[in-house]
Amino acid sequence: MKTEQENKNTSNRRDFIKTSAIAAAAFMIVPRHVLGGTGYLAPSDRLLVAGIGVGGKGQSDLDMFYKSGKADIAFLCDVDDRRAANSVKAFPKAKYYKDWREMLDKEHKNFDAVSVSTPDHNHAIQALAAMQLGKHVYVQKPLTHDIYEARILTAAAKKYKVVTQMGNQGASNDGPRQMKEWYEAGLIGDVHTVYAWTNRPVWPQGIPWPSKKAEIPKELDWNLWLGTAPEKDYVDKLVPFNWRGWWDYGTGALGDMGCHLIEAPFSVLNLKYAKEVEASVGSVYVDEFKRGYFPESCPPSSHVTLKFPKTNKTKGDVTLHWMDGGIQPERPEELEANETFGDGGNGTLFIGTKGKMMSETYSANPKLLPLSKNKDIKVAPKYARVPDGANGHYKQWVEAAIAGYGKQEVSSPFEIAGPLTEALLMANLAIRSFDIQKTVNDKITYPGRYTKMLWDNDNMKVTNFDEANQFVKREYRKGWNNLTL
Repeated sequence: MKTEQENKNTSNRRDFIKTSAIAAAAFMIVPRHVLGGTGYLAPSDRLLVAGIGVGGKGQSDLDMFYKSGKADIAFLCDVDDRRAANSVKAFPKAKYYKDWREMLDKEHKNFDAVSVSTPDHNHAIQALAAMQLGKHVYVQKPLTHDIYEARILTAAAKKYKVVTQMGNQGASNDGPRQMKEWYEAGLIGDVHTVYAWTNRPVWPQGIPWPSKKAEIPKELDWNLWLGTAPEKDYVDKLVPFNWRGWWDYGTGALGDMGCHLIEAPFSVLNLKYAKEVEASVGSVYVDEFKRGYFPESCPPSSHVTLKFPKTNKTKGDVTLHWMDGGIQPERPEELEANETFGDGGNGTLFIGTKGKMMSETYSANPKLLPLSKNKDIKVAPKYARVPDGANGHYKQWVEAAIAGYGKQEVSSPFEIAGPLTEALLMANLAIRSFDIQKTVNDKITYPGRYTKMLWDNDNMKVTNFDEANQFVKREYRKGWNNLTL
């Protein structure tokens, strides 16, 4: 039988354990920076994520972070209650905001990372604000709307020492790694030309801006949706998807699919910044011999040629052709008549001095040409694969953010995603220059058409056609500050 002192000691131990357990439970949910500054994670090893833009793609992004088993969705933010509804239901414990600025201001001590999945024109300002608070960021493709914005975010990732990832999931597929291994083994020789093509857009383009304004839905904060974009009346069929075809908000087919299809050439050939670009675009005729002029809208189709300087993976310059609107390059002679080119609607083709290889969307299913060569490939794996490929893109970022800046590799950090995005936006600069008008002797001319734009990368400007430089950096709407590091 225990003495009175032994009973007292037992009681004290129980109280201590109980008190310690309660304290530990509270400690487990504190975000990393409260405990140990930027880059430190709470003992729970779970990333607390705040989502900006949580409907559609934003919803699926948050779902994938949560399914990693290492992230909790702590806050939700969306300007449209209708779009946010599914995420609000899926994550009932997450506090909901309409204004991302208010969320960052009030709650930044209560989460570790931010996922941005809003229309292209607001990506940069939202991502930079989060990075300046020391938050790791995942940003949907394309990284930014403007070339200048991409350069700023690339520098910001390094300055603020946060883990970054762009949402081009194919960067985590096996395809880019396998093609790197084939290329470095010399199977197709030196690549000098690449083609990438898509059947996008699958939304309206090459059309006039609607003349009739519409009533703003009560669930939508139109002013917040516009964000950095110019002041305009609300119109039907713009939100939630068709904004992609309007230059004020979207970046067209290049912004939607370019990051998925051009990532492999960047990865395999170590491309960085283009040195020249030229474009031709599809025409829309509104009457006999009367070509429509719709400079606010992306064109229905385009063919852009970008030239990249020699890299440590090539023997000379690389010419990259981009085609959209269903336009495709000439079918390789090595491909049989009934064999699928790319995946049918989309693809990437590498042309080397000794052979060719192609892949599908997300750089999936790479193949040597002719296809019969794929039976006897004997190249040992050299680059580590990302578990679960494209789906693993999300978990990879979560785990890297938990580990802290510089501790674990990610497939599409801004160091890579920034220059990749700039290439796409360089292509868009050439496309948009196609519609620049000048009046000479009372006659309207288009000096940007069929012009090769020469690019000064260090100074971020076209050197031979100054009018094109208006598309490098736009002025934000009054009340929305331009980006500064």
